[in-house]
Amino acid sequence: MGSRTADNPGARAWTRIAGKLASQGTFEDAAQFGELLFNCTSGMGSLSALQFAKSVNLNNKVLIDAVYPLDFSWGMPTSLTVCNTDSLAEQIQRAHPLLNVVKALNSMNCEVMVHPELIPGKHDVFICGNNASAKAAATLILMESFGWDSVVDLDDITAIRGMEMAVPLGYH
Repeated sequence: MGSRTADNPGARAWTRIAGKLASQGTFEDAAQFGELLFNCTSGMGSLSALQFAKSVNLNNKVLIDAVYPLDFSWGMPTSLTVCNTDSLAEQIQRAHPLLNVVKALNSMNCEVMVHPELIPGKHDVFICGNNASAKAAATLILMESFGWDSVVDLDDITAIRGMEMAVPLGYH
């Protein structure tokens, strides 16, 4: 788990809970170490966090972006920091053109993302991105490690715009 500082107390607590194979460090450390990365930062901090990770450590890796571009600065109901003709995932892809961004896990509560069995029945998870092999890697993780029944590929990364615009509905 990466954070802005290597001694982040939240990251340290997570490593104790996650077990002996878990480790912590800076965003740069995590990007250097990981083969497949997850962006689980706040939407307003994602671009900055990835800048701290450094492009050289992100190049040619898969980033599963599970972040909502929400702005809570005005209180509730929340609004999006970007919408209509752009998305946070597209901004990440433009900032790091050699990173393979796959948007996923953006249509459910954070607890369900890694535990789809919390909701009875069979469920689909949606993905989109510009790289077919990156989407295949994400699909494998989502199905085999997280337990999703099926993955629906919505096509290129621009498909996330509609999904991101639906997120504030859950905050009303």
